[in-house]
Amino acid sequence: MPGMVVQACGAVDDTADRLRVGFTVSRKVGNSVKRNRARRRLRAVAERVLPVHSKGGVDVVIIGRATTLNRPFDKLTSDLAKALKKLDVLDTE
Repeated sequence: MPGMVVQACGAVDDTADRLRVGFTVSRKVGNSVKRNRARRRLRAVAERVLPVHSKGGVDVVIIGRATTLNRPFDKLTSDLAKALKKLDVLDTE
């Protein structure tokens, strides 16, 4: 997705009913202020998308990109939803 990279895999321990999420932003994005801003934006997007439609038993890593900083919030939200749908992590029922 233009605003982020999303990776997912099945949980390997006893968290079969929970969804775990991790966030990372590399130094390529910018200095610490920019990286923290990107991480905060990704957390806010994940708080909107994941509790509503996510399946359990999956570990998800959301990786921020340089475009995360300037991409409109609604487009970041749709980017995450599309990425999770492609990875079959969203519960569409």
